[in-house]
Amino acid sequence: MTTVFFLNGPNANLYGLDPSGTYGSESFPAIKARCERHAERLGLALDFRQSNHEGVLVDWIQEARGSAAGIIINAAGLTYTSVAILDALLAFDGPIIEAHMSNIWKREPFRHHSYVSRAATGVIAGLGALGYELALTALAHLIAETAE
Repeated sequence: MTTVFFLNGPNANLYGLDPSGTYGSESFPAIKARCERHAERLGLALDFRQSNHEGVLVDWIQEARGSAAGIIINAAGLTYTSVAILDALLAFDGPIIEAHMSNIWKREPFRHHSYVSRAATGVIAGLGALGYELALTALAHLIAETAE
């Protein structure tokens, strides 16, 4: 099976616990399980991870160079600040989907610029956990296209 990495940044582990509801009511473990089921239907081996630390995310992106056909990344707050994550993503030669639970362009102005987007093949934002599933579907199609 084709392996894909799904990397989540700081505070994503708190999804479903935010009283503002910005990220929906579904918990992070429930979202992970939902993505695992969807990846299985797509014939993908999913490596779903979360870290609150920028360097760990960079390490994982570098690890993906030798073991994943594609990456989905929600760098969360690091989306708007991390040149290190951008540089690591630019060194990855497979498709990359940037995913966000909320619509970052309807939020505070500082969230309107994403360093991750510079490396991303595509971006999905504002659709909550459904967006995570759509990112998996898109990545499966992109991987299949490159295999042809």
